[in-house]
Amino acid sequence: MKSFATFGNELYTGERSYPFVAKRKTWFTITGVLIALSVLIPILVGGFNFGIEFKGGSQFTISNVSNTSPAIGQSAVAKAVPGADAIVTNLVGNTMQVQTNMLSDKDTVTVADALQTAYGVTVKDVTSTFVGPSWGADVSRQAIIGFIVFVLLATVLMALYFRTWRMSVAAVIGLLVVMIVTAGVYGASQFEVSPSAIIGFLTILSYSLYDTVVVFDKIRENTADITSSTRRTFGEEVNLAINQTLVRSINTMMVAVLPVGSILFIGSLLLGAGTLQDLSLALFIGIIVSTFSTVFVAAPMYAWLRQNEPALVKQAKKVQARRAAETVAA
Repeated sequence: MKSFATFGNELYTGERSYPFVAKRKTWFTITGVLIALSVLIPILVGGFNFGIEFKGGSQFTISNVSNTSPAIGQSAVAKAVPGADAIVTNLVGNTMQVQTNMLSDKDTVTVADALQTAYGVTVKDVTSTFVGPSWGADVSRQAIIGFIVFVLLATVLMALYFRTWRMSVAAVIGLLVVMIVTAGVYGASQFEVSPSAIIGFLTILSYSLYDTVVVFDKIRENTADITSSTRRTFGEEVNLAINQTLVRSINTMMVAVLPVGSILFIGSLLLGAGTLQDLSLALFIGIIVSTFSTVFVAAPMYAWLRQNEPALVKQAKKVQARRAAETVAA
């Protein structure tokens, strides 16, 4: 069995090649289906599960508990204030967090007493706060502004660096695919949308752009003298660049996704550190989708955007003529 290093070397030299550009219609169709599902599934399951920071409510923190079962808190709230929805999370160690819909002052005191009794702690161990929805609205607004500014700056800087607006367009389309699919999976899983999740979404933008720039830089290197070359067509050079950077993209993804996966599956699901779920899930999905988007969407999209340029059409004919002449000579 060939080693991974040999596999990478064959991809780099062109001895082994996968038709990413030639089958772009297939990849675009699959991407379109993923986008459609990412929009429809969250709608079918009732929309996103926004946290208390976005919809407002009461929050209780119980320290020094001996039993970290969420069922204890849920039962205590249900008995104290019938009809109140309670989300109980083990923050860390022996500290529990209970979030409910907006409660009156009287109900807040009642729930605090019930939680104190249920978990067997002292009065000092139970604290309550009220979170207004305006704070979450501010966070959302700032996140949207940050996203728009990031996309605009990335578009301009990539156009200046690569000296073509088509690379910027392809990269931005790849970013949008990452955001939509990641948000769709997040919504389908019904994980709570919190400020940490928003930070995770913004973080994967940088990772996605980094991965795209690496591949695009190799494309620029391969196509620097494309108009005077009869070795390969523009699409074939782009495809070669994707194959040459494929191992690097996979390695980068694995190095990034393994620690995030450890946080998600070990830290949050096994150890019960619930506050890590929202951030780690957004990063975990985003990193994987970013690699897919760069290889199957952004790079083939760039080749498609430029395939009908007169100079490249003329160059493709020269390549075909050379190959036809070699075939006749052989």
